Amino acid sequence: MDEPIKVLIVDDALFMRKAISEILQSDAKLDVVGTARDGLDGLEKIKELNPHVITLDIDMPRMDGLEAIRHIMIESPVPIVVLSSLFSDGAVTFEALRLGVVDFVPKPSGGISEDMDRSRSEIIDRVKIASSVNFENIRRVRMENLDSGQNTKIQQNQRPLDYLISLGTSLSGPNTVIRLLTRMSPTLPAAVVVVQEIAPQILPAFVKKFNDQVSWNVEMARDGQVLEQGVCYICSNTQSLRIDNNENGQPCLRMSDPVDQPLNLLFASAAEVFRQNTIGVLLTGIGDDGADGFARIRQYNGNTIAQDTQCCVYPNLTQNAIEKGTVKSVVNEKYLPGAIVASIV
Repeated sequence: MDEPIKVLIVDDALFMRKAISEILQSDAKLDVVGTARDGLDGLEKIKELNPHVITLDIDMPRMDGLEAIRHIMIESPVPIVVLSSLFSDGAVTFEALRLGVVDFVPKPSGGISEDMDRSRSEIIDRVKIASSVNFENIRRVRMENLDSGQNTKIQQNQRPLDYLISLGTSLSGPNTVIRLLTRMSPTLPAAVVVVQEIAPQILPAFVKKFNDQVSWNVEMARDGQVLEQGVCYICSNTQSLRIDNNENGQPCLRMSDPVDQPLNLLFASAAEVFRQNTIGVLLTGIGDDGADGFARIRQYNGNTIAQDTQCCVYPNLTQNAIEKGTVKSVVNEKYLPGAIVASIV
């Protein structure tokens, strides 16, 4: 957009409101149009100031961040970047991402400190990217387990591990991953490996809560981990993950330092091990990663599925792969589970 991106900062701490304002105002493309001291104040300011993006704390009096997100998404929809120190609370991180926030960024400690300075570029970057979101495609994931408090797990290895479902996404992807996994049966003869954009500080708590909410067994990806049927392994794209065979010939995970295109590495390595039984799924995201890895899956006659750009929060990832001709099927998000299952059965 040509005009500056209007940002509203919602945080109960005056010191943090000033610190975040100074960070954002240091970029000429951002304009902090106001601040709010809690969720209720934020709702009023959104209606008054019409910001393009808001940054939102979670731990606030009167109306906390999660309650504010629920109200904002219904009453005054606007892209939300959460800046919170509660990243180690799985219930908070999972719920915020489930409800459709663009990103959950750990709040820097100490205000204008070395930590805050290191986070400066990330905060500015996230706010800018959030302003370009296709907001009509953001929606909360409805989950029965959240209401019933019940969750039925399956025993792993009830069926052979014949297929690998490799999922790649970047910004705003966790929400889509949550929705997809709630709608697929863990009885498939497959494992799921996910590389997604999520802060590594957030990932352990997010995975723990995610595991409590779905029938799949959800685990953090670990180096050397042997893949098992009925398990979903999740990795942050701040690391690289590839599929390999261990010394016993078992398919396993290999973790190492970051690479520029982690999705290409995931897809290509999956194809090398699972060959025609590889299913690559590319979801919403920013960037051009994934297309070349898809090409490798196609070489082995595996299946490559891209989320339709019309229902992506960010269409770049899938659009790039579609344009490069490495996608076998372009599928609306609500039909993705069925398309994946059809690749197996």
